[in-house]
Amino acid sequence: MADAPHIPDEAEMRARWGGFAWDDQSAPQVDGIIARYPPGRQHSAIMPLLYLAQAQVGRETGTYGWLPVPVIEHVARTVDMPYIRALEVVSFYTMFNQAPVGRHLVQVCGTTPCMLRGSDDVMAACKNKGLIKGKTTPDGLFTLMEVECMGTCANAPMVQINDDNYEDLTYDSMTEILETLAAGGTPKPGPQIDRHASAPEGGPTTLKAMVSENHDYRGEWA
Repeated sequence: MADAPHIPDEAEMRARWGGFAWDDQSAPQVDGIIARYPPGRQHSAIMPLLYLAQAQVGRETGTYGWLPVPVIEHVARTVDMPYIRALEVVSFYTMFNQAPVGRHLVQVCGTTPCMLRGSDDVMAACKNKGLIKGKTTPDGLFTLMEVECMGTCANAPMVQINDDNYEDLTYDSMTEILETLAAGGTPKPGPQIDRHASAPEGGPTTLKAMVSENHDYRGEWA
């Protein structure tokens, strides 16, 4: 269901990003990421480094971030990896963006559990706020994508916006989230109904003491 990214012209990308280098915020993290892996296994750092680079591009552009070709090349050189291997990682994992996106990347799950519980209403809320699937709004604020399952089926329907999940959505709650983001606010992530994580609505019905602490029930069950 994911729409093919519109990758900018190669010459345009190289003119803008050919001189990419780790900035003052990213540079201190690079060695630490590589050091997580045994000597000779630095290729294992490719995913966190790509994610770090994407975040840096986001800071520089005022968006969620994406990975131009010269940036991928720079990350590949950092771990002495052939460019094509790094590109394989970028093109396989949907957490990496190969084309520019807006400040808020809205990924609506359209897989069966979310579809059955109202993902069409979530998409309708996005559409009525001017979002178009596979496009970025003219103001650069939102990019809308429909994606496959993101593992929050018990709280369907859900969306991921940048690094946060918003769950148990309705048309109205999705509209409110978009309006809050557009106004520069920060919506509450997680379930949009009265429940904690995937607990029953209204709160847990069993093991209630576990909500606030790792409660030891053994004495009560003896």
